[in-house]
Amino acid sequence: MSQATANVGSMRRRAGVPTPRRAPRRLKPRIWNTDWLVLGGLRTAISEMARRVGRPGQIVIDFGCGDRPYAQVFTDLGCRHLGADFGDAAELTIDSNGYLSADDSSADGVAAIQVLEHVGDLRRYFAEARRVLRDDGWMILSTHGSWLYHPHPEDHRRWTRQGLVYEIETHDFDVAASMSVVGPLAWTTILRLTCFSYALRKAPVVGHPLTAVLAAVMNARAWLEDKATPAWVTRDNACVYVMLCRPRARTTPRGVS
Repeated sequence: MSQATANVGSMRRRAGVPTPRRAPRRLKPRIWNTDWLVLGGLRTAISEMARRVGRPGQIVIDFGCGDRPYAQVFTDLGCRHLGADFGDAAELTIDSNGYLSADDSSADGVAAIQVLEHVGDLRRYFAEARRVLRDDGWMILSTHGSWLYHPHPEDHRRWTRQGLVYEIETHDFDVAASMSVVGPLAWTTILRLTCFSYALRKAPVVGHPLTAVLAAVMNARAWLEDKATPAWVTRDNACVYVMLCRPRARTTPRGVS
């Protein structure tokens, strides 16, 4: 595999190949979904960040959009949501070297939701996000602190909150706000639930109903555990981090990365 091909594959987002059912599940997870607590917290955090900066008429580029599960968060605010991904299924394309088919300073916002862990070339990703943003623009970025390995086709890294802030600020952005989703106590319960569910689903006839019941029970337990976890613990030991970022003043000519 060439480096260019690896970079393409490693920018694929999500914990699986996009399907028509994935978007509504992510936006409105049910308690019988194994990742209900994580997805619910992620949706809440993205929505809160979007309300801080999203305005009617703004253009938002979803950089690695997949099946666009959070597009409604931005369109409900009156923003114009443009997807960007490989192939021709989105309004904007990402080429084999990671470049966006968007003009310089053409966007008010960039959404980078659950994609960064799959990116091989972080420098290129952040440079392209900065290139397309206006100087007063913003980026909402989320990625994993703790989660299972999920290559699609690659899965490169996990972060501490401090490490993620450092990564962002190394690439010409400043972190204006951060939110941490699901602390370590609840995360261990979700991990066990994920493993149990994987095994249960293989049972004929009763596998899926039993999985749904188990998920509801263990999700309720995880919710209680998360409520009992001190905020200062979750802050730096979360399953997912959501960052609101602002681009720094340009120091190089546009289009150079």
